[in-house]
Amino acid sequence: MNRYPVVVIGTGPTGLLLANFLGRYGIKTLVLERLDALLDEPRAVSIDDESLRALQAVGLVDQVLPSIVQGYGVHYFSYAQAEFARIEPRSEEYGFPKRNAFRQAVLVGQLAQGLARFPQVEMRFQHEVTGLRQSDEGVTLEVKTPTGVIQVEADYVVGADGGRSSTRDRIGSTLEGHTFAERWLIVDLLSRSTPFRHTRTYCDPARPAIRLPGPDATVRYEFMLKPGETEDFALDEARIKAWIREREPSDEHLPLARKVVYTFHARIASTWRQGRVFLAGDAAHLTPPFAGQGMNSGLRDAVNLSWKLASVLQGQSGPALLDSYQQERKPHAWALIKMAVLIGKYMQPKSRFGAMAAQWALKLISLFRPARDYVLQLKFKPKPRFQQGFFVPQALGKEAVHSGQLLPQPWMEAPGGGKVRLDAALGTGFALLWQADQALPDAWRQLARQLDARIVRFLRVQDDFLSEQEAQGERLRDVQNVLGPILDDAGAAGVLVRPDRYLFAYLDAQAQRSEEVRRTLSRNGWELGA
Repeated sequence: MNRYPVVVIGTGPTGLLLANFLGRYGIKTLVLERLDALLDEPRAVSIDDESLRALQAVGLVDQVLPSIVQGYGVHYFSYAQAEFARIEPRSEEYGFPKRNAFRQAVLVGQLAQGLARFPQVEMRFQHEVTGLRQSDEGVTLEVKTPTGVIQVEADYVVGADGGRSSTRDRIGSTLEGHTFAERWLIVDLLSRSTPFRHTRTYCDPARPAIRLPGPDATVRYEFMLKPGETEDFALDEARIKAWIREREPSDEHLPLARKVVYTFHARIASTWRQGRVFLAGDAAHLTPPFAGQGMNSGLRDAVNLSWKLASVLQGQSGPALLDSYQQERKPHAWALIKMAVLIGKYMQPKSRFGAMAAQWALKLISLFRPARDYVLQLKFKPKPRFQQGFFVPQALGKEAVHSGQLLPQPWMEAPGGGKVRLDAALGTGFALLWQADQALPDAWRQLARQLDARIVRFLRVQDDFLSEQEAQGERLRDVQNVLGPILDDAGAAGVLVRPDRYLFAYLDAQAQRSEEVRRTLSRNGWELGA
């Protein structure tokens, strides 16, 4: 009764999304939480397009979208409170707006409710892991419960137990990086009356500050504290109201939901795996909030690890596949941490001269359109692309979509005129995406069958459906003209896409790469035969 393929420790967004994915893949899973309920605190406030795509994949995005503010931007203000720059990305490369405001406690509740769909997933509160030991056959957990100590057996364990992770300590992993000297006061307010939806960032050396409107008329303020300012000084409500009044007078008397002083970290775990135990979310990386990527990075961990665990446990691949988790995720998480550090330096000028220099530099950059688009469309954000891991490399130009990179998700048109996002057509496993005007070689067709991959053929934007084509199988029209140019850049006729929608390999019309693709799969435990 106490044996599970996967035990997840922690009920934050990372642990709960991971459990939802495992449930969707049919994996019996136990989620353990030492507290007596879900944490009901406003923590992260920004959810990005990749995370919404993950929620789409797990079947919850329709429940989540009504409770978020989609597509907000950031307006930057000088020390004189004069606006000097805006970042308002409008592209939806992965099917959703790039920046969205949300309430973490609401999302956590929605993820927890989502687990009710999966009878094979259990969640137990007041269950604290107090010991862990591994063998070649599995992991034994010692768990303190309200009625005594029990043992739980697992094939694999994922520690998603936060920045103070005891799982991380138990596997001997350490946090590398640094902690910011600056501390910030976080204030969450209710019932705002100002409808302005975008974030305001005040790059003021006297007191850097951020105002972040959220859903349900909420608003968050963040104020940087100066050296020597104590927590008691910062948490004084009269002082907080005065600081808020300087930025937005109408917010001064709003009901206070939370006030807390934070120290920010730029740290990453030295190892994300020991044997059968993995780290995910804040247990694996701590990100400064300036880029809004802390929670989002944790959700990426859950997407990456969940399908690999499911594939190994269901006998589709071998355990070697799990080596690619840290290989793929750690460098990308660290790249986002470094981006957040740079943004933080820009937002926290040390002097008025430094603030003026940085702000004028951004104004000058904005005069050059490619540079302006680089900033306004968030192109400086590190791409979701792996340098090494589970994919078949191919040399391409710098701007191309590379194998090992997240495939864009355009809207597709079905026969009859209905529109669907690409992922809805690709299914939950591997998928083979192929140009409709090209013959599909038997080698690729056989590979798709061996991987149980769905084959989806697409028409280019300039083409139309013909009745004889519609009878041949599932076909969709790329109405946004996204996929065709990607294949043209690679000289390919199709792509093999992983369950997490990262591009595994480009496929050629003559199937000359067939052996290379098969070798990569075989090295990771797939038994494909002849």
